[in-house]
Amino acid sequence: MVVVMAQEATESDIQAVVSLVETAGGEAFVSRGVERTIIGLVGDVQQFASLNLRGMGGVSDVIRISAPYKLVSRENHAERSVVRVGGVPIGPGTMTLIAGPCAVETPEQTLQAAQMARAAGATLLRGGAFKPRTSPYAFQGLGEAGLKILADVRAETGMPIVTEVVDAHDVELIAGYADMLQIGTRNAQNFALLQAAGESGMPVLLKRGMSGTIEEWLMAAEYIAQRGNLDIVLCERGIRTFEKATRNTLDISAVPVAQRLGHLPVIVDPSHSGGSRDLVLPLTRAAIAVGADGVIIDVHPHPETALCDGPQALVDGDLRELARVVRELPPLVGRRLTESADEPVPA
Repeated sequence: MVVVMAQEATESDIQAVVSLVETAGGEAFVSRGVERTIIGLVGDVQQFASLNLRGMGGVSDVIRISAPYKLVSRENHAERSVVRVGGVPIGPGTMTLIAGPCAVETPEQTLQAAQMARAAGATLLRGGAFKPRTSPYAFQGLGEAGLKILADVRAETGMPIVTEVVDAHDVELIAGYADMLQIGTRNAQNFALLQAAGESGMPVLLKRGMSGTIEEWLMAAEYIAQRGNLDIVLCERGIRTFEKATRNTLDISAVPVAQRLGHLPVIVDPSHSGGSRDLVLPLTRAAIAVGADGVIIDVHPHPETALCDGPQALVDGDLRELARVVRELPPLVGRRLTESADEPVPA
């Protein structure tokens, strides 16, 4: 069950609902969105029904939801949401390009990649300072030194930062530098990390687990939302199947399905799904055509020397074609390329 608070509801109205629910033996989780606050209730639904919550001050509606993911469900929020990252919108009506190096290696490499990404139409900069790798001997990222490089590049380019967090203990550190926290496929069911990201209040980019169902993906988002954070963007990045021709199998159908079941924006990662430079542009076209709210793409000035995922990183020639694709295709499906932030990006 979800209690939807009116826009004019005060903090005392919210606390009155929480106190009543807790007195009745239930739990109440407050999630504050841009436009309204909702309270997710856990406990005996029949008991809640007897509390006359709808008649309390500041309450707009009380909704009984059948989906297991209460807060991210379209049953709770009929209109699809827009999430803003440093002023850059991700959601219905727009197509947002997020691009940059898979891993931050040097200040020069990161700045060059950011400039290449921006020239192609990107408004958000991706870059990994912490890298969860299958092999313990692979490059694990520069850590806080990488975050400082990203912050310097943001100051130079004006592009808000999307970067990965791999451990709940690092959330506070990374939140001090980033504009959006990314949770990767290997951590899609790291529940302590999901909860910590939710408590941070930062926008979160949640990738689908490589073996996760769509319901499990939405339930992972629910862990974030339950901790008071509805600024979540879902990312379809391919799932593990028996097919070996691609790095992962891009489940393009997951985009409209997740948009139908939940109100969160859904983007696609054509770089990690295909795993090969020649597949990135075709998969980007497919993502736009199917109605994705954005794409996240790897860019590197010298992919032959990249410390992480060089074979899938786009270079100059590919980026010129990418720029054309992201400008010409979105209008055909009723969208426009996100051009810039609506508000200044913090230094």
